[in-house]
Amino acid sequence: MKTLTSDSFFNGQLRIRQQQSGYRFSIDAVLLAYYARPRPGDRVLDLGTGCGIIPLIMAYRCPQITVYGIEVQKELSDLARFNVSDNHMEFQVTILRKDMKSLKSTMLSGLVDLVVSNPPYRRSHSGRLNPDYQRAVARHEIAVTLSDLIATAKRILRTSGRFVTIYSAERTAELLALMRSARIEPKILRSIHSNRQSEAKLILVEGKKDARTGIRIESSLILYDEDGNYTDEVEKMFEL
Repeated sequence: MKTLTSDSFFNGQLRIRQQQSGYRFSIDAVLLAYYARPRPGDRVLDLGTGCGIIPLIMAYRCPQITVYGIEVQKELSDLARFNVSDNHMEFQVTILRKDMKSLKSTMLSGLVDLVVSNPPYRRSHSGRLNPDYQRAVARHEIAVTLSDLIATAKRILRTSGRFVTIYSAERTAELLALMRSARIEPKILRSIHSNRQSEAKLILVEGKKDARTGIRIESSLILYDEDGNYTDEVEKMFEL
């Protein structure tokens, strides 16, 4: 395993190791883990779990849930398993090394209540491809496309189950169209801005399988205040 660094959450109660080089998680994962708000008793699936940060944060906040993390890259899936074991969460979180395109509900002992994902934002041939393969796969649609992701969510979600993702704002129309074609009705949308003067670069979207039409547009999420510090709302996401 490559050289690891350590990040802690919740006053050091949760420790996440990640590789010093290669793919590293960002604030996006923290936003999604908070915004998804799993309910007690939920069975949750994280598609493209990386080092396992999203399942671990959600399971720590809500001990009554069961979470599966799917990761196709061996080094990252091994690291995610290490993080689960290091935080003594083996009874809550299970990491599977799988290609989500071949994932079946029987591999998870049935359908799930909530699917979350922080997927690659860029098309495979758009922009410069990162020379580090892990980072390239995390940022570009190399191993999985948005269409693959939505198809997997549809296949694994129970009726009325929720799908929550954080995604590139410029691909909003594509995301919503694919969700609707998969019978995952977009219900909540929230734009994310670096500061109050900047345009949205990201969106948070929640959909519900086989739900009625009707979407709520929430107030914008601002990440940084005038001094460059996290806003109070974002600071709360690092707390219980």
